[in-house]
Amino acid sequence: MQKLGMGQAVNQALREEMVRDPGVFIAGEGVGVSIHDSPMLPTHGLLAEFGPKRVKDTPVSEAAIAGLAVGAAEAGLRPVIEIMFNPFFTLASDMIVNHAAKLRYLSGGKSSFPLVVRMKSGAGFGAGCQHSHNLEAWVAHCPGLKVVMPSTPADAKGLLKSAIRDPNPVVFIEDMMLYFAPGPVPEGEYLIPIGKADVKRPGRDVTVVTWSKMLGVALGAAGKLAAEGIEAEVVDLRTLSPLDTETILASVRKTGRLVVLHEASRTGGFAGEVAAVVMEQAFESLKAPLRRVTGPDIPVPASPPLERFYIPDEGQLIAAVKDIV
Repeated sequence: MQKLGMGQAVNQALREEMVRDPGVFIAGEGVGVSIHDSPMLPTHGLLAEFGPKRVKDTPVSEAAIAGLAVGAAEAGLRPVIEIMFNPFFTLASDMIVNHAAKLRYLSGGKSSFPLVVRMKSGAGFGAGCQHSHNLEAWVAHCPGLKVVMPSTPADAKGLLKSAIRDPNPVVFIEDMMLYFAPGPVPEGEYLIPIGKADVKRPGRDVTVVTWSKMLGVALGAAGKLAAEGIEAEVVDLRTLSPLDTETILASVRKTGRLVVLHEASRTGGFAGEVAAVVMEQAFESLKAPLRRVTGPDIPVPASPPLERFYIPDEGQLIAAVKDIV
């Protein structure tokens, strides 16, 4: 078992899939130049290994990058494109939402359109609201798109390999803060099915549903709650669409309580979808009203102290859990 950061795990998945399938290529702004020269980052060394035909630096145009991917997928290739920051998805959304997400449906299922859109996401770098906004709920709202948000390096590798092999478009969102957080990663062929959540910590008193960087907050809070006799079960969604409702409902029916934790803003956030599923299908199991712990309804500040205020922390989660236990 090797120990890698998430950026290295993504790099390994890309390299393995490019070796396995000559139809896989990557494209994006700076994917082959010095901007990604650190060995901790996802496309490090790939240009030197595979050449400019399969590692394509693009103009600074997210719309053009997305259009390239849609056309290449329709021609039978398997593009993996990078949208440098999550908010820039708005510039690429015409091709991804209006074309990639709908083409298989319009073909009556006769055609496949395999493409992966990798996006960096998450606050914590002082990069300001134009770079740090979390938009996973926007993407999950679009039928035809699969949405993956890994929390660990091992999950990132296994899920990205599955995403590249999927016959449908997959939006793969990587939190930048996790690129440098090492964790164990299996070597060689290793796949995780898309659409399957993972119980990262079992518990009996309350279910905490989360994903991406907030898994670390959830596990940290769960450790502190356990010291006070409260056992939190932490469910890592890993995939938002398709949503693993079975794992969520089984956990809530066991614990009787639910807190949903995410970094994105509160209103319209994906916590609302998780809450709706539980209310519709497991209301009778709830012992207390559910709670949401999220970012506030403001743009992500660039000021480090204000940005720390924006990002949900262990104290907020612990308070929400104690409120209903």
